[in-house]
Amino acid sequence: MQGSMMTRPLMISALIQHADQNHADTEIVSRLPVGGTHRYTYHDAHRRSRQLVRALLALGVKATDRIGTLAWNTHRHFEIYYAVSGMAAITHTINPRLFPEQISYIVNHADDRFIFFDVNFAALVEALVPHCPGVKGWVAMCAASEMPANAIPNLLCYEDIVAAQSDDYEWTEFDENTASSLCYTSGTTGNPKGVLYSHRSTVLHAYGSSLPDGLGCSARECILPVVPMFHVNAWGLPYAAPLNGAKLVMPGPHLDGASLHALFEEEGVTMSAGVPTIWLGLLQHMQSKGLKLSTVKRLVIGGSAAPPAMIKAFDEQYGITVLHAWGMTEMSPLGTVNTYKQKQLALSAAEKDAIRVKQGRAIFGVEMKIVGSNGETLPRDGKAFGDLMVRGPWITGGYFKNEGGDVLVDGWFPTGDVATIDPDGFMQITDRSKDVIKSGGEWISSIDLENIAVAHPAVAEAAVIGAPHPKWDERPLLVVVKKAGQDVTKEELIKFYDGKIAKWWTPDDVIFVDDLPHTATGKLSKLQLRERLRDYRFTGV
Repeated sequence: MQGSMMTRPLMISALIQHADQNHADTEIVSRLPVGGTHRYTYHDAHRRSRQLVRALLALGVKATDRIGTLAWNTHRHFEIYYAVSGMAAITHTINPRLFPEQISYIVNHADDRFIFFDVNFAALVEALVPHCPGVKGWVAMCAASEMPANAIPNLLCYEDIVAAQSDDYEWTEFDENTASSLCYTSGTTGNPKGVLYSHRSTVLHAYGSSLPDGLGCSARECILPVVPMFHVNAWGLPYAAPLNGAKLVMPGPHLDGASLHALFEEEGVTMSAGVPTIWLGLLQHMQSKGLKLSTVKRLVIGGSAAPPAMIKAFDEQYGITVLHAWGMTEMSPLGTVNTYKQKQLALSAAEKDAIRVKQGRAIFGVEMKIVGSNGETLPRDGKAFGDLMVRGPWITGGYFKNEGGDVLVDGWFPTGDVATIDPDGFMQITDRSKDVIKSGGEWISSIDLENIAVAHPAVAEAAVIGAPHPKWDERPLLVVVKKAGQDVTKEELIKFYDGKIAKWWTPDDVIFVDDLPHTATGKLSKLQLRERLRDYRFTGV
């Protein structure tokens, strides 16, 4: 016997409708890439999103078409999120920090029909155009007076195409499992792989992340997502904010400590989220200027492990709670958040500190387990460590266009992380089974860097590992064996990367060795190499 409840589909458009109906005058504030501040309400955003749907329809956009964005966190990007997905097309956010060849690969692999871009990416777009023949048009996200002068064919003005349309569009309902948005992850070796989210997964993720032991969103909050909207949909905050009716503040490209501090204070921000590098910059700015934050209650730190000293500094010096969180592009992204249980409130400061450095407990909707080398489930005792596996309604079942084939193991997604889980459910990452490097919340593939190094005529063998860095968490360290009779300097090898990768991927240092460790099967042993270089530390910032 089935229940007799309504079977209303979970739709992304329902989030902005709800915000308009119940929080119409709540503000969305944006720092614009061209300068200045834009301020309007959920009611305005809903109206303009419907106008944008009309504009997209006039351009010939159809359901399932992919619409790319190269854009910062602004009100226009927010409108695109809702207009594109709401008409059953797919919002494809693209990381502009990637190397142009990677971006063109992603655009072509996704079959993007239109690309919307902020004007400070105009030069990048001009360079991309010849390599993206499937893109029908490029839309500059600005007013007519701010249009770029670059040579970009089929160039349209965002404000013009929106203003030309009415807001009489009525959101349609369709299968909640319909694809809504697409993000590519560079946390895999080789070409980036796409993760295709659905309306159902997105709305459920917004619900789950809003819980008190999640990110604690509500209509009493003012949320500023520092994490870019091209990073796993800003960790879902552009969906969670209207679901709860929270004020939303968009920082645009202005992510330095001084700009963020000023925006926090001006808008009364209560909660923000970003990678550790951002918060290190804010912390250093406040400490150097003797500043405080008068309204911020908590900061969510993810993307990389939050340094214990940073957690303690925000708590003890500024009275701000740091929520350590963990997730992946493949998980929409939220998997765990570190919040105390009632019984832990009476613990000593040292005992609480030991808990805070962990990645936290799974929110409802995410199941976790760790497995050994034979696939056996390991105990949750905080001591055993194994490969971390996850499953749930907002976790991918496979990559876009089936890249990589069947990625699940008995219905579980292998995260590539090695972790422990304690009896209270707190998970802690201890290592990564993949050898990608996390630098300031961004992923860098060690294999890609190694392949470039060994292409140098003087290099016999090369390995890249992540070494601790005081600012970026990790940076690439290149370890090289020279060919007999050949010579090459550190500077020459670093210069060899120019034009082949994104500049920030370039290794920070090179160490020359006589040999590299190998396993019994002849494979390079990164484990042994890390052990050899366990005392190495980058010192520059």
